[in-house]
Amino acid sequence: MAKLYFHYSTMNAGKSTVLLQAAHNYVERGMVPYLLTAQFDNRAGEGRIASRIGIGEKADTFAPAEDLFAKIADRINAGPCACVFIDEAQFLEPEQVWQLARAVDDLRVPIMCFGLRVDFRGKLFPGSATLLALSDEMREVRTICHCGKKATMVVRTDADGTALKDGAQVQIGGNETYVSLCRRHWREAVED
Repeated sequence: MAKLYFHYSTMNAGKSTVLLQAAHNYVERGMVPYLLTAQFDNRAGEGRIASRIGIGEKADTFAPAEDLFAKIADRINAGPCACVFIDEAQFLEPEQVWQLARAVDDLRVPIMCFGLRVDFRGKLFPGSATLLALSDEMREVRTICHCGKKATMVVRTDADGTALKDGAQVQIGGNETYVSLCRRHWREAVED
């Protein structure tokens, strides 16, 4: 039975690594996965999902306002597609998440989304909020704070290491400016 999955975490938790491993498992069993990532996130190159540990794979891309139901239907019509994997799912628009849910229901293809739950301000990304509402299953990819507790938040820092409280929700690249923290240490960092 096909389901919509949302694997979420903070920055640098290994979401892309988990995605790539799961897609590899399909390939090992002779099945064909379909990989997608956000078009404007080209840190690893255009149409590429890559992990900080050095593994990567070619992927198709999705753009804002693109009809993902139609895109997935076209891919399925072109040949075997055992599962759809979506990296950087926080960048999906709410309507696109509804399109994914429809693809699961009507095209009967499992879709596994991987992305951030909240931004550096502690606010849900619109795509993540809709995934939290519509997903059949949600799984947290865990990472830890410097204190050893589970990290559930992330701060964005300036050049001096000071936590920023304002700014654009999306900043592509700059991994070194993000720090994953537990809620208590995030509150301390943003002086809450």
